[in-house]
Amino acid sequence: MLWGLSSALDLYEEYLKAFKIKDEPLPEDAHSREEAEEAAGDNPLHTLNILICGGADPRHVIKTLAKRYTHRIRPKLNIYVLDGCAEIEARHMLLLGVALEDPESFSLVSKVHLFMDLYGNAVIRPSSHHYMAAKARTLLKMVTNEEELQRLAPMLNIEGLKYKERDGLEMAFSFWQPHPWNIFEVTAYWEQRSRALLGTRYDHRNGAFDWDLSMTLKDRGGQQICSQEYRYFRESGVAFVFPEYEQCKPNKTLAAGLVRNGRSFIHRGYVGDIQTGPFCGFGLRTVEERMHHSVHGDNDYRATDITERNLMEFFHELQTQTAYEHDATRSRRYGSVQLLMTPLLNHQEVDAAGQAAYDKPWIQVPGVTVHYVSPMEMVQLQQGAARWNNMFDVVYMAHNYYSFLSKDFFQAMRAQALFVLETKLMTVERRDRVQEYEVKAKELMKQAGLKSAINYQAINSKNMWLKYKKTDKDEPEDEAEAEPESILQPETDADFGEPAEEYSGLVIEEIPSSNQTVAAIKKEVEAEGPLHPMNIQKSD
Repeated sequence: MLWGLSSALDLYEEYLKAFKIKDEPLPEDAHSREEAEEAAGDNPLHTLNILICGGADPRHVIKTLAKRYTHRIRPKLNIYVLDGCAEIEARHMLLLGVALEDPESFSLVSKVHLFMDLYGNAVIRPSSHHYMAAKARTLLKMVTNEEELQRLAPMLNIEGLKYKERDGLEMAFSFWQPHPWNIFEVTAYWEQRSRALLGTRYDHRNGAFDWDLSMTLKDRGGQQICSQEYRYFRESGVAFVFPEYEQCKPNKTLAAGLVRNGRSFIHRGYVGDIQTGPFCGFGLRTVEERMHHSVHGDNDYRATDITERNLMEFFHELQTQTAYEHDATRSRRYGSVQLLMTPLLNHQEVDAAGQAAYDKPWIQVPGVTVHYVSPMEMVQLQQGAARWNNMFDVVYMAHNYYSFLSKDFFQAMRAQALFVLETKLMTVERRDRVQEYEVKAKELMKQAGLKSAINYQAINSKNMWLKYKKTDKDEPEDEAEAEPESILQPETDADFGEPAEEYSGLVIEEIPSSNQTVAAIKKEVEAEGPLHPMNIQKSD
């Protein structure tokens, strides 16, 4: 709910790949680069509308904006952000504001660590807490004063929010202020959630944590997550740790369901994820393969270090519009190191004196507008409201928004559009539930007339997303659309492991080849009939 369970995507790049639109990288030479940009001005892609339903964080927005400079064709991007409540949209604005913060306010490393602290830690550093409160005051001015919004962040558009949602933003930004009556005891809420989840296993929770990581997440693409950082996250809610920092302040951006009660607020406590963690968004893969090196399952680098490296790349590209070259000495190899995790410190709320004001204009990204949409529009999209028809070129939907998906929903997509659905792969749910979710989603998209953008025929494939496209071209049905048949293992005797009599032998699949030798071998194998298992003598 408060962070996504899939890696960040450049949604414009995904659109280009889905429809095989040529967009060669721009040359390095400055003069050639200008000529290429001028030549790319006469392209059919003038505007691209992107809808993100339930993204929970700005990871897709950040990567899409960061990689924009690499494309020869740069249409105007309208990114529509639709989340479930005003508190998540307020948190989205804050994190996007960190990414686009004026370079004079922070160094690149400081900005990255600030983002990681606010993004994935239930308890944060005092400096992060001060920034959260000061930036909230600036954001409050922005959402209540159109002139201030245009001065600081003209790329933001909140016209799609109803007055009720704007009041929710105002309450969130007010709650983040360091007043003693704004109580958010996140460590107590975290423990209550953990006890309710584990029940009688709570006293042996370390074993349960190791099982979820080793037997589930690592098998589904989370190999980069180290046991130490995952265990500490499950225990305390702090995912990103560096030895030089101490976390002691509650991260109030994780609060949800705020309701004003006099000068104070009541809320629902912490209702976000406590099982997977914020490692998926930026911490699973990087372009530097050396950082994925491991020995006997012990990684050289943690998911925290991968997250740091990826964010440094994105923030550098946002600031300079140039390629990033990573300094290998910047990343510390803490993957197999046992860091001393000290108890969390106490905090005092009344320490707002002397806070800096972060009210400088954001980094400008020409040709991009981020629209915040009312959560109530999700129902309108589900029902196929006419005002949204034929609106979006790219739609991204989180796995927990699948219940809102319907055939009418796809009317909001243009004749040539891409649909990306997040799966439950990086949850700790049972494998059969993950597969059942994918099967239902694929069937619904087939019924809606969408075609797969990539090959899903591979058996036992692990899909973090399902990518389907809507096209007005009369394309033949791709074989990849066929559901792969499950591989049935031969039944065995429980005591001796003998194959059962129902075992029918080897099935020869059709080999699409014109080679006569292959065809002759296939005929010989079929003439011999099915293969039968050898008799196995039972031991005494």
